[in-house]
Amino acid sequence: MHTLAAEHILEELNARFEGESPEAIVRWALQDAGLERVAIASAFQAEGTALIHMATRVRPDVPILFLETGFHFAETLAFKERLTELLGLNVIDLVGEYTVERQAAAFGPRLYERDSNLCCELNKVIPFDRALRHFDAWMTSMRRDSTWTRKGTPIVSRTELESATTILKINPIANWTRRDAWAYLKRYELPHNPLYDLGYASIGCAPCTRMVFPGEDERAGRWAGLLKTECGIHVREARAQDEVPDDPDCPPG
Repeated sequence: MHTLAAEHILEELNARFEGESPEAIVRWALQDAGLERVAIASAFQAEGTALIHMATRVRPDVPILFLETGFHFAETLAFKERLTELLGLNVIDLVGEYTVERQAAAFGPRLYERDSNLCCELNKVIPFDRALRHFDAWMTSMRRDSTWTRKGTPIVSRTELESATTILKINPIANWTRRDAWAYLKRYELPHNPLYDLGYASIGCAPCTRMVFPGEDERAGRWAGLLKTECGIHVREARAQDEVPDDPDCPPG
């Protein structure tokens, strides 16, 4: 476990960073913290684009981990390629053991409808856990105001991997609002996934994402109709902080 992951140090860092700008936190993570192997996890949503832009201004070749599940919207994949070319990104596509076809053959068609947790486990959690073993820390673009399950998100925490490895997790924009994220994109004239213009507010895999309606939670379009708000990659931290109810249909994302 990295020394920065000690409980008393995490408390000090979180107290300090509550008053810092996201840019300052990103600079600390990539330049001042002594963390050599740091990656960003991103699905190329609006806040993720902002975080990637901040990070590449400090470390242009920072690895961007993208979970290529095989179920993404065509618009998401096209936008990912556009931003990669625009910013010269170092994107690493993470894939699971099953292609869409092999998964259907092994578990039956449309697994995401019958067992969304297993589908996320196969296509997100397992390949992501495997990738993180090669890093000392990872950054995400989670915002506290995006949904009730994320309202207690710390800026710095620990991630316990299945391999019994502990690495640092950093959420530089945890206390940003949705408006802050879009203001950043406008300030730096950065593009966004065109699905936002069609009414999507949080964009994941196509079969498990719908548009949101007025008055709905920002992530209401994810796994609509299920007691599930996260895909699984954040659930270990969430459960530790009592942010997600102990329900078998409610893992993480």
